[in-house]
Amino acid sequence: MSSPIVKLVAQRIALGILLLLAVSVLIFAGTQILPGDVAQAILGQSATPESLANLREQLGLNQPAYIRYFHWLGGVLTGDLGTAMSSGQDIATSIKERLWNTLFLAFWAAIVAIPLAITLGLIAVRYRNGWVDKLISGVALASTSFPEFFIGYLLVFYFAVQHQWFPAISTVYDGMPLGERLQAIALPAAALTLVVLAHMMRMTRAAILNVMQSAYVETAELKGLSAAAVIRKHAFPNAIAPIINVVMLNLAYLVVGVVVVEVIFVYPGMGQYLVDHVTKRDVPVVQAVGLIFAAVYITLNIIADIAAIAANPRLRHPK
Repeated sequence: MSSPIVKLVAQRIALGILLLLAVSVLIFAGTQILPGDVAQAILGQSATPESLANLREQLGLNQPAYIRYFHWLGGVLTGDLGTAMSSGQDIATSIKERLWNTLFLAFWAAIVAIPLAITLGLIAVRYRNGWVDKLISGVALASTSFPEFFIGYLLVFYFAVQHQWFPAISTVYDGMPLGERLQAIALPAAALTLVVLAHMMRMTRAAILNVMQSAYVETAELKGLSAAAVIRKHAFPNAIAPIINVVMLNLAYLVVGVVVVEVIFVYPGMGQYLVDHVTKRDVPVVQAVGLIFAAVYITLNIIADIAAIAANPRLRHPK
């Protein structure tokens, strides 16, 4: 790997670490300024002032905010995410299974969405300005207009209520056979696929069309190559960097943006876990889940930047 690439990669990683640190400050500060009293929320309205004071002291709420932040950050760096206030359970242990469930759902949605989006983008470019291109672009534009909850409820109504092909509630558990697990996540995975498919397809089409205006593509066309060969051999390989960026951004959304979909299908993932504990004002859980979501999003963006850098021929072959 050449020196310019190494330098740029190191800069991206350092910037990602600084950004994650800044996000941790924002997450901690945001949870501290939430209205209400954590101790009151845990003990209820009938709690005595003495019991409230004892619980605040036990939870360290009487300490200055910056001390609590560094204590929390130190725990995160050592793998200790704290204890859930509402249940007393270790947060890291509770998150482990739910994070796996979310990643499993996002993985299968990506397996379907990414190849399909790139294929549709290539087909739209191949038949650009024709009825095939207009049909694909029109359907994609229409699908982006619908929010996740609307798509989710439509899928539930048609496939779970009317035809009963798939369960409306996506229940999964340890040791569940793969076939049953895939059937359980079919509807939420389909909802996520429809949400990200249109954006990836449109950006793939735009990236390839941008490359199609280059001089070397025009030269290839003048040599008599077919439109499909020009797209496959010249346009698509040189448009791979922006396509990778779009794919990575949508992968990040599949992991971070699953909250609404998981709530609709009562799927035991990170999003459902977050919503359950937001209603209980369980600050340590909210902080931990928010930081994990931020880490996943930033990491995937760094990977996208590194892939784009590595795919840049000017950096790989500097003069």
